[in-house]
Amino acid sequence: MNPTHENGSRPGFTLLHENLDTTTPGGRLVFHVFAALAEFIRELIVAGTREGLAAARARGRVGGRPSVITPEIIRAARDMLPNPDASVTAIARLLGVSPGTLYNHIPDLRELRAAGRARRQLSAGTTS
Repeated sequence: MNPTHENGSRPGFTLLHENLDTTTPGGRLVFHVFAALAEFIRELIVAGTREGLAAARARGRVGGRPSVITPEIIRAARDMLPNPDASVTAIARLLGVSPGTLYNHIPDLRELRAAGRARRQLSAGTTS
């Protein structure tokens, strides 16, 4: 597809300071060369960044935000989650983390909550 204007000319732009006109073959060539150089430089930067991250990882450095969750917090949350009287938000607040952190680090959180509710319903049904 070759877009053209009503008068048959191709759309383009002209850089006034560099005297580059993309409506001419020479201008398009220079434009494509600049685009290829920009893409090449970008790929060099990406490769350098990846190499730097790999080198840092090899030295034992990891990027990102430090995790606030510890095995003790997960263990305490797992102990409290089956209790239907305590909400996930209340448990998270008590442990000093966000509810999302609990959901992210305890894959079976919903099952633990459901088991606690089921256990409570069973015990309520036997005492009635």
